[in-house]
Amino acid sequence: MTRIVRRRISRVDVRALTGDRAKGRLTVGRAAFPCALGPAGIVVAKREGDGATPRGALAIRRLWRRADRGPRVASGLPQRVARRGDGWCDAPGHRLYNRLVKLPFPASHEVMYRDDGLYDLVGELSWNDRPPRPGRGSAIFLHVAKPGFPPTAGCVALAPAALRRLLARIGPKTRLCIAVGPRKLSSLP
Repeated sequence: MTRIVRRRISRVDVRALTGDRAKGRLTVGRAAFPCALGPAGIVVAKREGDGATPRGALAIRRLWRRADRGPRVASGLPQRVARRGDGWCDAPGHRLYNRLVKLPFPASHEVMYRDDGLYDLVGELSWNDRPPRPGRGSAIFLHVAKPGFPPTAGCVALAPAALRRLLARIGPKTRLCIAVGPRKLSSLP
């Protein structure tokens, strides 16, 4: 029996739509998918709480998934099953800023095990993580979009089927290239 192995994607492009900076188009080769961005659009100088999606060529560090919300994704990324006590610190003054934390947690944080389905599949992006710099933004993820693609808090969000399809084709060398207009990105942040 011969198994067909699909090549891993090295580059995924994200661009804001003209006229609506909170909506975008994610392009992989000839395939394109609508996506949601932060209400402030794509920016170069990301700040905590600004509602912006950071511009850059971001690695996808690992895949988070809810084991109770669908089958495992055959991705080339390391995977982690989200647990009820998982959180992500978004308090710029805390020593664990932009890191995984255990709940309950005394400082401001995201809950990674959500009931609304937005974090059923999450690509953990490499924004401001090695090392995190206070106030430059945290919890920037590739995740499931709400119906109608309303703005995110600064993440990139796709329809569940599109996200699952994309995650199956990416690996550790894939870069999510978030840019404004037709400009090409020349370096990693």
